[in-house]
Amino acid sequence: MIELQTLAELSEIRHGFLTRQGGVSEGIYASLNCGIGSKDNVCHVLENRARAVARVGLPAESLVTAYQVHSAKVAVVDRVWPREQAPQVDGLVTTLPGIALGILAADCVPVLFADAKAKVVGAAHAGWKGALGGVLQETVHQMTESGARRGRIQVGIGPCIGQLSYEVGPEFPAPFLAQDPTNARYFIPSVRDQRYMFDLAGYVRSQLQGMGLCSVEMAGNDTCAEEDKFFSYRRATIRQEPDYGRQISIIGLRP
Repeated sequence: MIELQTLAELSEIRHGFLTRQGGVSEGIYASLNCGIGSKDNVCHVLENRARAVARVGLPAESLVTAYQVHSAKVAVVDRVWPREQAPQVDGLVTTLPGIALGILAADCVPVLFADAKAKVVGAAHAGWKGALGGVLQETVHQMTESGARRGRIQVGIGPCIGQLSYEVGPEFPAPFLAQDPTNARYFIPSVRDQRYMFDLAGYVRSQLQGMGLCSVEMAGNDTCAEEDKFFSYRRATIRQEPDYGRQISIIGLRP
């Protein structure tokens, strides 16, 4: 499990970016696959999720996750909902102690937020579509609507695909450049003609830093390159594997 210093120093907050290690799944899902949407044995996934929440120090029955759809939608969590009733959103916010907000990822960026004084936490799943569409801004907005202040919100950016692993096509930069021409700095030429390498983590960090938040800290891992630690959709696709596992990132207020 990876913890970031700024969030770890908050006594009221429990958080962790879980790796793929320490679970019961086998094969391509080995070992801490927490993705219900995968084709892994459901019993294994549920055991892995319970282990992940316990590792963070929150009650196993308190985990709340979403049906992630690469959107900018964010839900305010006021109860632990059944998995089959999970809303189609990519951000979660709560003020309830003991609730574990969980974000699943396998190359996309997991982002955890906390205003310890207001006792408001948030979590976001930022793939390129969600990040470009405003999921980070909407998560912060919902946190402030719940009592947080931007200047007190501390943010952790978890492991995600690195720029040297993320090749994109010739049309990919266009919407980023339309948003802001200076976004060109997140693209470098690939070894293949008319293709680019995209710095998704750098783009996410810049978006967060532009919101006047207290602090933004980044893990810096490359999920695609670090096979022993992380699942990766891109790596599984390159190898033509039939499926892939998902790691989970969790944040919550101490019970």
